[in-house]
Amino acid sequence: MSQDEEWFDDDAGPVVRPYAVTGGRTRPTNRALELVALVTTTPNGRLMGATLEMEQRSIALLCQRVQSIVEISARLDLPLGVVRVLVGDMLDAGLVTVNRPVRSSDRPSAALIEKVLDGLQAL
Repeated sequence: MSQDEEWFDDDAGPVVRPYAVTGGRTRPTNRALELVALVTTTPNGRLMGATLEMEQRSIALLCQRVQSIVEISARLDLPLGVVRVLVGDMLDAGLVTVNRPVRSSDRPSAALIEKVLDGLQAL
């Protein structure tokens, strides 16, 4: 067996390519993308589609209609970590937009809402 034959694994082929595209990264740069974050291709992403790597091109095509991170993973048969990295890179490049879910910590408190209501009633 030659040295090249030792390192070749037919079963690993589809898994190795996406991780190679991400440079081995398992997390997007500068952000955490939730599984339910909604991704949409931007007009720039549509224009640049033909110049993208295969996986990013597939994401750009799929996300012409809004898709969540988990839907992208399932529909393209790519690991979630890979999709998060690729979408994060595409977001940084202006190729997609991402609408993130509202967190309970992002909502105003009940006390603040009551104060606003009291102020409105006083008018």
